Order: sequence, then C-alpha cells, then structure tokens
Amino acid sequence: MTPAAHPTPLATPRPAPGGQADPEARGTTGTGHAPCHHGELLQGVFLDAAGRRCAGLVTLPMAGPGSRAEFLRRPGTPAEALTVVPADRTKAAHAATLASVECARRAGLPPCGGELRLAGDVPVGLGMGSSTSDVIATVRAVADSYGLRLAPDTVARLAVRAERASDPLMLDARPVLFAQREGRILEVLGPALPPLVVVGCTLGGGEPVDTLTLPVREVTDADLQEFERLRALLRRAMETGDVRLLGKVATASARRGQQVLNHPEFAAMTATARRFGAVGVQIAHSGSVAGVLFDPAAPGDLRHRVRGCRHALRVRGIPTTRTFATFAGRTTLTPTTKELLDGPAHRRGDRPARPDTSRRTARLPAL
Repeated sequence: MTPAAHPTPLATPRPAPGGQADPEARGTTGTGHAPCHHGELLQGVFLDAAGRRCAGLVTLPMAGPGSRAEFLRRPGTPAEALTVVPADRTKAAHAATLASVECARRAGLPPCGGELRLAGDVPVGLGMGSSTSDVIATVRAVADSYGLRLAPDTVARLAVRAERASDPLMLDARPVLFAQREGRILEVLGPALPPLVVVGCTLGGGEPVDTLTLPVREVTDADLQEFERLRALLRRAMETGDVRLLGKVATASARRGQQVLNHPEFAAMTATARRFGAVGVQIAHSGSVAGVLFDPAAPGDLRHRVRGCRHALRVRGIPTTRTFATFAGRTTLTPTTKELLDGPAHRRGDRPARPDTSRRTARLPAL
C-alpha cells in the first residue's frame, strides 16, 4: 500500500496588529512549546514509497510534560552568538542557530544570535523525547521571534539537523510512521489513536539508556518482513479503532526491543498485564519508560483493574509513574483517569538528570 500523503503548508508570517507581517515592529522575543511522548508503539526498519529501507517509529503521545523555550533575538550579532540557559542544552543551541538562519531568510532579514532560555518537565533518559522536545520548542520560539510559524516538515528537518534523529513531536499526536533519522513521514496510519488507558512504569531501575552503547543488529530480510507485517496490523488497528490489535502490535514490538535492551523486569510486566486483562504493553526503545495498555471500553471495572495493575507492578519492584488516557486522538488526564492516580500526576521541576549534567534528581512516582 502506498503511504498516505501528508501535505503541509509553507510557513506563513503571523500578522502584526495592523494586519501586516512585520517581525521587527513586533519586537524580538518569541516563545515556543513542545510535548513529550511515552515511548514507542512500534519501531523498526521499513520500506518507504520508493522501496528503500529506513528506520522508523510510531510514538505513543502523552499530554502534560513538555519543554518551553523563550528566544530573545539580538539583531546585529552573528547567528552563532548564543547565550543558552541552562548552558548544557547543546542540541537546542544548535537548533536555535539553524532556525535563526532559516527564519531570517524567510523574513528577508539578516540572521542573528540571541538568548535562549529553556524550562520544562520532561524526564531525561527515560526515552520520552526530552532532547527533541527542547529542540522543537526552541525552533518554534526562534520562528516566533521572527513573526513566523514554520510548517511541521520544516521543523522536522531542522530538528534532525540539530540532533541527528528526531521524534515526531512536531506533528501534534497524529499517528504516523516517522523516519526519525530523516525527519519525514513514511505513512499516516489513521485518523486518530484509538482510546487507551496507559499505566506508566519504568524498567531497569529507571536508569538512562545510552543508545550509542547498545549492540547493533543487522536487519535481515526476515526482520524486514516482520516489521512490515506489524506495520500493516497497526494500520488496521488505527483505521478500525481496534485497541486489542494495537496492543498485540505494541507487545510484539516491545519483545523485539528486548533483544537489545534486556530489561530484567519485562517478563513480570507482561505477566501483570495479562493478569489484569490489559491488551498489551509498550516500551521506549531508547529508554526505560514503559506502559501497560488497557481498553477503556472492555467489560469489567476499569478502575479496579488499573489499581490492581499498579499495585502488582510495585510489588514486583517496578515503579509506577503516570496513568493517562488517549481519547479522540488526544492524550489527557480525564476525570476518570485522575481518580486512578495514587498521587499528583506531575510536580513541575522534577526533571531528572543524566550523570553528566546538573539537572535535578528524578522522582519517578511524580513523572
């Protein structure tokens, strides 16, 4: 099947109060925001429309945590003359330079440097797209400072240039198969993600996963055939709203990821999922975050099953984090899912650090 087209408009200037796009008259400060995700539903190697192999993934969107950026443009300075707070956000700094050059060209202005300030609450190292969230928020803030809104494909291209691979966080939770190393959509899988309730948890003690040290497995023709089979099944699940089929695909993808990640608690998590009637599990293929997937429309007391699942995971030494839901293509904490939480869904500022940064220690239950 030919992947669905994804037309995107060109970036358009945002009108100033007088109805004209004039970035200089508006001032030189812009803001941007980007969400995170909760790992992947599917990841592997797939064929594009030309029959070429490329790495791709389908992420599980998550509302709540995100990155916020503010960019103060300083006309007359070189584009690379940046002050970044916090200073360790090197990928975001690179993204700011790239975005300044791109936006200045579109606005007919010389590129310039400035001051970038980042804040957010996306946990680092769990595979939730923290660096991509920073990068996309930065690109949006720089564009805003020029009075522009960039199209998603442009944001994706800049994000890949800034960090070599990018999650599809610029696409606003649309279920797509995304080539993360090329910044392009391989296929739009359906109109919206089917309704899910996700019991979040962390594997591997919540330790960051250094993807650069993971073993690289050669993708065989049999592997490619299996990835394409899972892609077709996920497409069907998205198009028909089949939550149980989606869970089977996510679990199969998670098991393949285990061949590299080897989380010791994975078997306990899948056993717990079966015990409480979940449709499957999903994991981050570049981190330790994971989720048990429930169909909210399934017979039985959902609240009882979710609470039982959370308790059983903790008894098995698997920390639980946030319980959240997806409905009508969005992710949210609905009144029903709020009641399923043991405590606050998130405390701002609880962004855990990698060993080589000065970020705050994680409080996993408040993820």
